[in-house]
Amino acid sequence: MPSKVVMGAQWGDEGKGKVIDILAAKSQVVVRSQGGNNAGHTVQAGGEQYKLHLTPSGILYPDTLCIIGNGVVVDPKVLLEEIDMLTSRGVDVSGLKVDARAHVILPYHIALDGLSEKMRGKGEIGTTGRGIGPCYMDKAERSGIRMHEFLDEATFRRRFKENLAVKNMFIEKVYGEKPLKYEDYVEEYVGYAKRLRPFMADCTVLLHDAIKAGKDVLFEGAQATLLDIDLGTYPYVTSSHPVSGGVCIGSGVGPTVIDECIGVVKAYTTRVGKGPFPTELFDATGDLIRERGGEFGTTTGRPRRCGWFDAVIVRFAVRTSGLGSIAVNKIDTLANLGDIKLCTGYKYRGELLRDFPYSLDILAECEPVYETLPGWEGDLGSVKSYDELPANAKRYIERIEELCDVKVSMVGVGPDRTQILER
Repeated sequence: MPSKVVMGAQWGDEGKGKVIDILAAKSQVVVRSQGGNNAGHTVQAGGEQYKLHLTPSGILYPDTLCIIGNGVVVDPKVLLEEIDMLTSRGVDVSGLKVDARAHVILPYHIALDGLSEKMRGKGEIGTTGRGIGPCYMDKAERSGIRMHEFLDEATFRRRFKENLAVKNMFIEKVYGEKPLKYEDYVEEYVGYAKRLRPFMADCTVLLHDAIKAGKDVLFEGAQATLLDIDLGTYPYVTSSHPVSGGVCIGSGVGPTVIDECIGVVKAYTTRVGKGPFPTELFDATGDLIRERGGEFGTTTGRPRRCGWFDAVIVRFAVRTSGLGSIAVNKIDTLANLGDIKLCTGYKYRGELLRDFPYSLDILAECEPVYETLPGWEGDLGSVKSYDELPANAKRYIERIEELCDVKVSMVGVGPDRTQILER
């Protein structure tokens, strides 16, 4: 298997974990290149469920090198909790490596994230409150603490004290809250650093050597296209680049090493948090999709907003990330619903739009243009091949291909890694 990128092609939560898990079985290296523990992949394997927020999904396979790249922001407490959870369940974590350049999420990032959202009031973005944005802000401001500094005790103590003094000025004078105390956190985080020391490496070298040796590499995406800080529905976005181009920057490789880009979508559309959502359903059908699909966030548990499949969004993802194919998950969720709708374009002030608008003000006024297809009946969870799918379900998949101008290479009919049909 060549070097592949798997990424979300909607607003996230598309079931990337399952697709990544399947491809990870054929990979020798699995890489996470952006985001932090604001993302979550749920993987069903051997009758067990694993919820991973930072650790690459390849960790479930022995002898797989799992890289947390330089573009990821790492909460050491969360990472160690995840390592302990995996170890307690018999998973070998010796193949996990964290790049020395990755930035570290610290207590003041989490505090500032919550205070910033509180100050926004009704204009809140809907962040996870995990400190992701403030950590990326420090990275851009060039005041962040990177993993190699975190693991050097003297350097960390000095930098943490300096940074905390500055952050406390904001906490006190801007937000009117009590400052954080250095002594309440420093020993705790020094302890985390000591435990993480064996996992640190220059992952750009490890990855270069693996690719040069002809090993199969899988780059796993977190979040999704419409959450990209440049290309997504700004400002209701994440603080990194979940599109395929972000893989190169976040893992230290050139674009010429990427052989294939695969997008993951649901057979419908969901999103968490604020912002326009043209195909959102506010009726019993939307509630039923949420209930059947288990549409609650892996990281936050928040109920997801649900709506019909939006081909405008997916065409945008195909174009901006050069997707060669997509995997369509949860087609089983739409069974027994009656007629199914597909959004083929938007109507904006009397004009038909086929391309996703760059302005949220325009998007907020867009009305979906629907095409209705006949639905399908039955429990699809036991279907073993694409040919066994009901005729109307296959027609739905084929219409998605036509509308999005991309091949559907996989179809998900259930949560387990075995419940995916490869075409």
